[in-house]
Parts: sequence; structure tokens; C-alpha cells
Amino acid sequence: MRITATEAKNRFGYYLGQAEREPVHVMKNDRVAGVIVSAARYAELEALEQKKSLTQRKREFNETYKDWITAQNDLVEKIGVFGEELRPW
Repeated sequence: MRITATEAKNRFGYYLGQAEREPVHVMKNDRVAGVIVSAARYAELEALEQKKSLTQRKREFNETYKDWITAQNDLVEKIGVFGEELRPW
């Protein structure tokens, strides 16, 4: 089901009920700006997110922050690790 943002605002309670049966896509400026889903469906989506393996989450993190990780590694190679000479042994 697709509705406008104004219609969602004006009849929010009704569309909450509709969301129990199917996702409600809220359109703004001719694009989907949001989706109203039931609490049960949201819980399912959250559970799926939690099921991702550590390896998969690590891969996603590395892909998202690869530029930052590279910059940090370059800094360590150039400057070294702060406090490295202060080891107590």
C-alpha cells in the first residue's frame, strides 16, 4: 500500500491498523520516504539483524569504514603507537 505523507499524518491511526496486515509505504516528493510496519514484523527484522555472524558484521564494518581504517593504519606506520616507549617492563 502506498500513501502520501499528508494522508499518513491525517489518518495515522487507520494506517497503523493497516500496517498489521501489510507494510504501508509513505510517499513524499514521489519517493518512498518511510514504511510503517507492525511491531511483530519489526521484531522479525531485528532478529534477522542479530543473526548475522561475527564474520559478516566484521566484513560490513570493514567495507563501511575502509577509508578511515586505512588512514589510521597509515598514521601508525608514520608516527608509531602513542606511549609505546612507556611500557613498564
